[in-house]
Amino acid sequence: MSNDFYTSSILPHAGIIIKICRAYTDSQEDFEDFYQETCLQIWKSRDAFQNKSKWSTWIYRITLNICLTLSKKKKRRGNNFDILHEQSEKNTAFKDESLNLLYDAIKKLSEVDRAIILLHLEENPHKEIATIIGTSANNIAVRINRIKKQLKILLDGKIN
Repeated sequence: MSNDFYTSSILPHAGIIIKICRAYTDSQEDFEDFYQETCLQIWKSRDAFQNKSKWSTWIYRITLNICLTLSKKKKRRGNNFDILHEQSEKNTAFKDESLNLLYDAIKKLSEVDRAIILLHLEENPHKEIATIIGTSANNIAVRINRIKKQLKILLDGKIN
């Protein structure tokens, strides 16, 4: 991957890549693997981008697809050691404890709901979220309300 491509095309969107990867991983090592794989796939598939959507929308889609794929692979490969390790590791990705709690709650959501709320937290319009997820804007609005209620329950109980 050329440094120019990374600097001009990936780095401006690194924030969302980081947030999505963080929401689908439980350890720094996994986060780094997910982030690196996402950047690699963006670079490999850059010529496939057809300008039918915004570049940022395309980045979201690739990042979500990579995170979902790697999460599924990790679950299939998982063994008891991985499960014990993940359960004992506390999320300390952010200095702000409330952000760590929020991410812990987000990790309890289904994979699709996780993606929707992350996109919503990035202040993407419902129409763009619908395009990325592959549903209608009305469906996204309803799901966001349900997700917020789930998160409130989880956060009020300090997540279990």
